[in-house]
Amino acid sequence: MTSETLSTTSPASPSAPSSAQSQSQTSAQAQSQTPRPATRRVVDATTRMLHWLMALSFTVAYITADGERWRLVHVTLGYTLAGLVVARLLWGLFGPRQARLSVLWRKLRGLPAWLQSLAAVRSPTGLQATWRPGQNLLMALAVALILALVLPLTLSGYAVWDEWGGEWLEEMHEFFGNTLLFVVLAHIGLIALLSVLRRKNQALPMLTGRVRGPGPDLAKSNHGWLAAAVLACVLAFWAWQWNQAPQQPAADAARWSENHRDDDD
Repeated sequence: MTSETLSTTSPASPSAPSSAQSQSQTSAQAQSQTPRPATRRVVDATTRMLHWLMALSFTVAYITADGERWRLVHVTLGYTLAGLVVARLLWGLFGPRQARLSVLWRKLRGLPAWLQSLAAVRSPTGLQATWRPGQNLLMALAVALILALVLPLTLSGYAVWDEWGGEWLEEMHEFFGNTLLFVVLAHIGLIALLSVLRRKNQALPMLTGRVRGPGPDLAKSNHGWLAAAVLACVLAFWAWQWNQAPQQPAADAARWSENHRDDDD
């Protein structure tokens, strides 16, 4: 009986770990088959690349506006900003449908009617109903103003760099820079406000290009290769500007440092 018992129980012993393995494999397959939240692409990579390069160029250019030490950086980023805006306008004319300027123009066409409806508001309920369509209108207006202000900003900056005018030209350049900064801050503030009201990060699509929710992609193609080409062109321009920059002699650098120290004292 002992041998029979051993013979009958011996095949059963390896079945325990095999059943555990099968259960773990089944649970792993179930987890892998769990559907992820549906997302759709709304902003292509090229549009996002142009957006963030413009934001970076303007921010650093504004920071380096004062002082001769960083003047070449300021001028280089000003040229970069102008070139990026031209690229964005071309992308808005010949790019995919969701990135075209015609979409922006259609939104702005409703601005006069919205302002009239806003002036006719007499109750909080009416204000709430009017505010909802005005959110996208204000976003579109901020984008249009940013694109429009870059042109006089860069032209006046080029004139100041080549010393075409006097102090009045520098003041004009500073005025356009401060105006653009105000519009950019208003744009960021509006995004933050809408993120709170809608309980959704409104800046995230410009980072990832996608939003949650079912439906077809608004941006059919990501155009990642073109975004990489834009970045490569900007980096190449910066490298070229760096190599073309005049080298300051050591004596001049020491004299500039001494004068700067005297000014601080």
